[in-house]
Amino acid sequence: MRRWARRGALGVGLLVLVAGGVGWAVYAKLDSNITPDEAAAAELARYEKERPTSLVRGAQNILVIGSDTRAGSKNRRYGRDSGTERSDTTILLHLSANRRSATAVSLPRDLMVDVPGCRRPDGTRSDPMFAMFNYAFQVGGSACTIRTVERLTNIRMDHHVVIDFHGFKKMVDALDGVEICLRKPIADKAAKLRLPAGKVTLNGEQALGYVRARKSLGNGSDTDRMERQQRFLAALVHKVQSNDVLLNPVRLYPVLDAATSSLTTDPALASLRGLYELARGVRDIPTERVQFLTVPRESYIYNSNRDQLVEPEAERLFERLRTDTPVEVSDSSGMHPGSSHNSSRPSPSDPTSPAPTFRGSTAAEKPCG
Repeated sequence: MRRWARRGALGVGLLVLVAGGVGWAVYAKLDSNITPDEAAAAELARYEKERPTSLVRGAQNILVIGSDTRAGSKNRRYGRDSGTERSDTTILLHLSANRRSATAVSLPRDLMVDVPGCRRPDGTRSDPMFAMFNYAFQVGGSACTIRTVERLTNIRMDHHVVIDFHGFKKMVDALDGVEICLRKPIADKAAKLRLPAGKVTLNGEQALGYVRARKSLGNGSDTDRMERQQRFLAALVHKVQSNDVLLNPVRLYPVLDAATSSLTTDPALASLRGLYELARGVRDIPTERVQFLTVPRESYIYNSNRDQLVEPEAERLFERLRTDTPVEVSDSSGMHPGSSHNSSRPSPSDPTSPAPTFRGSTAAEKPCG
C-alpha cells in the first residue's frame, strides 16, 4: 500500500513538473515572439525634452500603427516590396485612468501635418517637412510617427504597437473569424472580395480586404475606409468579449500566439507581462464605453484629395484626451463624418464643461440588429 502511495505521489509530482515545464515553455515561446522596438526607444529618448508630459496618472495613450510593408514572404503577395513602409492605418487609443472607457481615434493617412526632422533607417536625418501624415512612418518609422502625433495633439504616447498585414490576418483567423453586417453585397475585384449582404463571418484574408479597400467600397474616401475599420474593430472587441477568449486558455493561446508573433512594440510592452497588464485593465470595460471615432477633419484647402483638421473641434478632442475627461460619440445622421455635434461649443481649455459629442460608434452597436 505504501509502495502504491509512493508511486501515486511520484506520479502527481511528475505531472506537476510536466505541467510546469509545458507552462514555462508556452510562456517563453509567447514572450519571445514579441519584437521590441529598441531603435524607436533610443530615438524618442534623444528628444525626451521636447515630448509632452503625461497629465493624468494611470491614463494610457497607445499609438497603434498598421504597416503596409510588403517585406517578407507573407506580405509580398500584396504588392512589390519597394523597400519603404507607410502607415496604412494609425489609431490613437486612449484608456481612461479608471479603466472604465477606451477611445480609439483614427488619424487619416492623408492628413497634412508638420513632420519633424527624423532619423532614417540608413542613419541619415530628414529635414522637417509639411507633408501627408503617413510620410512620417515612411521616412522615420514608428519614432517619427510618434513625434509627429505628439506635436499634432500635445498628447504623450505611453506605448506603441506596429502590426503588418500578415499579423492582422493571423489574429482574425485565430478567433475563427469575425462577424460583421453588410448593408449591400460586395464584389470588389481589387480587394478580392465577394460577400453577400447581411451577416457575414470574415476570415483573415477577407477581413484584410474589407478594412483596406478604398476605391471601390463606399464613397471611395479614406474617411469611409476608416469608419469601416472602426466598425470591424468594434465587431472584433465584441467577438473577444462575448466568447470569453481572455478567460479560456484553450481559446486564448492561438490568439496570443498570433498576436505576439505579429507585433513590434515599445520595450515596456514587449513581453507577456507588459501585454497582460494592459489587457487586464481593459477586459472589463463595457462595450458601450469602447468608442471609435475619426479626428475632426475636412478637405485640405489646397488639395481636395488631402485632409486638414477642423478647429476648434480637433483641439477640443485632444484636450479631453490629454486630461482624461469624457468624450461622447454618436452616429447622428446627416452630419459631417469628422465634425463635432455639440452646439454649445465649450472652450477647449475647459475640460470640466459638458462633454462634446463627436460622430462615431461603440463596440456595443449591432448594425444587423
